[in-house]
Amino acid sequence: MPRRGRCAATVRSHPPRDPDYHVGMASDAARDRVADRNVLGGALEACSMAPRTGFFRDGCCNTGPDDHGLHVVCARMTRDFLRFAREQGNDLVTPAPRYGFPGLSPGDRWCVCAATWRQAYEAGVAPPVVLAATHEETLAVIPLSALKELAIDA
Repeated sequence: MPRRGRCAATVRSHPPRDPDYHVGMASDAARDRVADRNVLGGALEACSMAPRTGFFRDGCCNTGPDDHGLHVVCARMTRDFLRFAREQGNDLVTPAPRYGFPGLSPGDRWCVCAATWRQAYEAGVAPPVVLAATHEETLAVIPLSALKELAIDA
C-alpha cells in the first residue's frame, strides 16, 4: 500500500502539514521520499485548494494506508455526477463542517474515490478529470484510456 506522499503544491505551500517536517526543515525521511506521481507518470499536481480537497485535505489527490476509499481521481464536479453520487449514498453537496467538508457545486474540483468514478463512468455520468492531478494508484481501478476520454488536460 502506498504511503502518504506529497504533490508539488503540498511541498511548496504546506510543509508544516507533512508529519516528517520539523522546525522549518524536513527530516531525512521526508527528503528521501519520492513525490507522488500522476497517471501520466509526471509529478502529481494539486487538484484544488478552494475547496481544499484530498484525503489529507492538502489540495492533492495523494493517498496512504488509511485512505480505504482511494480518493485519487481529480474530477471537476458536474450536476449529473453529484446526483449519481447522492443516489449511491455519497452526498457530496451537503456541507459537513465537522469533517472539513464544504459541500460541492458543479465546477468544483475534488478528489473522488476511484471506484465511484468508475461506477459513474460505466453509468455514463463520470465527471471530467485532470490527469496531471490524478494519482497513479487510480490505474489499479480505472484504465488510462477511460480517464483520457474525459480528460480536461489531455
